[in-house]
Amino acid sequence: MVKIEKLGSVKRFGARYGSKPKHLFAKIEKEQRRKHKCPYCSYVQVKRIALGIWKCRKCNAKFTGSAYSPLKSADLIKFRAEKPLTEESAEPKLLETEESEKEEAA
Repeated sequence: MVKIEKLGSVKRFGARYGSKPKHLFAKIEKEQRRKHKCPYCSYVQVKRIALGIWKCRKCNAKFTGSAYSPLKSADLIKFRAEKPLTEESAEPKLLETEESEKEEAA
């Protein structure tokens, strides 16, 4: 007989909905509620704040990911940081080619 994982927080459903859906839901919920590794500061401080939106509690980086985990694979999911702007990063930085074109025009 195969040993099945404990249900955890899914016990709240009681005898309703059947065994398989509850076990699947328990697996997904356990994954989404645990802390994850931040792609910016590499600390395990990332928590889900909304569907697909994740925030690191250490570096305050806010980024998008999948619904139940921030990153499946670094190759598959591109994330966008929404870090608070500092005075240095408030001005857009020009690439070297853009700077040289502006110098030539002047």
